[in-house]
Amino acid sequence: MYVILSAVARRLYTRISALSWYTVLTITAFHFAVSWGLIALVGGEKIASGEIFWYFYVTTVTTVGYGDFSPVTEAGQGITILWIMPGGIALFTTIIAKIVQQVAGKWRRRLRGLASYENLTDHIVILGWHGSRTERMVDHIRGGQGEHERDIVLCSAKAIENPMPELVRFVRGPALNTPDLLHRAAVANAKYIIALGHDDNETLAAALGAAAVNGDAHIVAYFDQQSFADLLKAHCPNAECNVSLSIEMMVRSAQDPGSSRVQRQLLSALEGPTQFSLQVPADANPVSYGALFTELKTKHDATLFGVAESTLGDDLVLNAPSDHRVGPGMILYFMAARRLEPEKIRWGALGAQ
Repeated sequence: MYVILSAVARRLYTRISALSWYTVLTITAFHFAVSWGLIALVGGEKIASGEIFWYFYVTTVTTVGYGDFSPVTEAGQGITILWIMPGGIALFTTIIAKIVQQVAGKWRRRLRGLASYENLTDHIVILGWHGSRTERMVDHIRGGQGEHERDIVLCSAKAIENPMPELVRFVRGPALNTPDLLHRAAVANAKYIIALGHDDNETLAAALGAAAVNGDAHIVAYFDQQSFADLLKAHCPNAECNVSLSIEMMVRSAQDPGSSRVQRQLLSALEGPTQFSLQVPADANPVSYGALFTELKTKHDATLFGVAESTLGDDLVLNAPSDHRVGPGMILYFMAARRLEPEKIRWGALGAQ
């Protein structure tokens, strides 16, 4: 019996799924009109009034049945039992099933990475999925965003479902640089783009694809080999390339024990003070590095340790001299317990020093 009922239920669900909304709404309107006409034809029914029948119809077909209005004639009761109730309940069930189907279908498309987020702006795109490595990346992004929390879109070329449905939006495609994937992930509107493929070739292709549709976003890519980083920089000078520093870190830890712990905490947004950056506002007056160092430490408990003129930090000056001038548009690198917004600093008072 259970098998028979399951087969019938599946067949009904299939038939309902095949019906368009236009068909369902047309049949519903027809059933409502015929029901009203039959009740009015009987005569002597208060519920035939235009102000009452719609209320009676809705409460009846939804099985609420308050009982404040009901047919009083035998003919009216027969029409309700034989026509209004079975037809209305069937239509109401169909409408609920269609709604559930659409909601579930949209949820499944999002979970499978088939949805489009082309209307997103100012968000973060991650090109590539690497299991726990990407999970840590998302945790650090969320932990270091400060007051401005951006949406995160994760893109993958692997046949998986959204591995972090509560934290990221998910887009899947045959490759990380396909136009469809880049479009659905709204790469053209992204603020930051992180490229980390399963190898250097995929990372390079993903970064170049992203740069082709969004030349203004800050693109960050990770490579195992310096040659791939150089190739990306040659085609996309504004990209920031990270090359594995595992060997350098091992040597530094051997010569200065505990160095790995220092580096880990400086990069982690989840434990203790960490590294941040900010850009000096365009209307700020030039100020000395020493005065700015003192201001950040005394007023914000932050330690300034570097300054650069370019966004990518290629001209970074660590531990600059006290008289080094810091002007508008320059990038400050500091260590603090939380991100410091530029408007929190007294640029006017510092400029007078």
